[in-house]
Amino acid sequence: MSWTDLARNGRILVVDDAMENIQILHHALRDEHEVLFALDGEKALELALEQQPDLILLDAVMPGMDGYAVCAALQASPRLQDIPVIFVTALSQPEDETRALEAGAVDFISKPFNVAVVRARVRSQLTIKRQADAMRELSMTDGLTGVANRRSFNDTLDAEWRRCARAGLPLSVIMIDIDHFKLYNDHYGHQAGDLCLQQVSAAMARCASRPQDMLARYGGEEFILLLPQEAAEGADVVARRILDEVGRLAVPHAASTTAPHVTVSLGVCTVMPPLDATDANALIRLADKQLYLAKQGGRNRHCTTVTP
Repeated sequence: MSWTDLARNGRILVVDDAMENIQILHHALRDEHEVLFALDGEKALELALEQQPDLILLDAVMPGMDGYAVCAALQASPRLQDIPVIFVTALSQPEDETRALEAGAVDFISKPFNVAVVRARVRSQLTIKRQADAMRELSMTDGLTGVANRRSFNDTLDAEWRRCARAGLPLSVIMIDIDHFKLYNDHYGHQAGDLCLQQVSAAMARCASRPQDMLARYGGEEFILLLPQEAAEGADVVARRILDEVGRLAVPHAASTTAPHVTVSLGVCTVMPPLDATDANALIRLADKQLYLAKQGGRNRHCTTVTP
């Protein structure tokens, strides 16, 4: 089985200060899963952030940061809190299992363990996680266009705002509105309007190619694009690319007073470090103001501001 297939079956992080325990678990799981390991809690958290494992097998008793402290740190991190944890430990008293479950673990296996039992419980937890991930994806995606929904955008904006603030990096957003969309619906019908939204959103998504970029449907015919670590010059390039890409679609719009085809207007706002000089909601309001100016200026264009 290739590494790609192993990763698809689930990436597992084994955390134990005893290498012999790691070797046993690696041997038990390596034929079906990609297996990573860490010998202490600090390295486990570092690897979890870098590799985003699907499941963590965690020893409770370790020098320095023990398993309970690792579990608490995982629970406190928005990026790591959804990773299920199975405690695999020499502790075997009921109160030990209770403490592990209260710390956030999904299962508890006492050493010495049965390899077949470990495999079965790993498979079970990975299945549960895949189902939970699918449900989470549905709840964070716009059902019509397939891009992120407003709730997903707000959560991501909050996280990226904090990250860029800590790192001293810029952050840009682009508010996008399909010009004269009500006229389009009135003229061509709502089914055609839905198809138009899908075509335009797909074109805009092609313009946001970096992994950290996020395009979301903000409401109706309005979209918003989050560009972390992007200064004004780069955001302007993306805005012009969107205008060109939507124009290339050449979706007819006979009712438009701007052009014979579907167009978009964009408002761009970039906040430069330090980000604490403003806030995320102000960033959106400023981008929305630029969108208004783009519409006032004739539509099918973008307007930009930089703050502070």
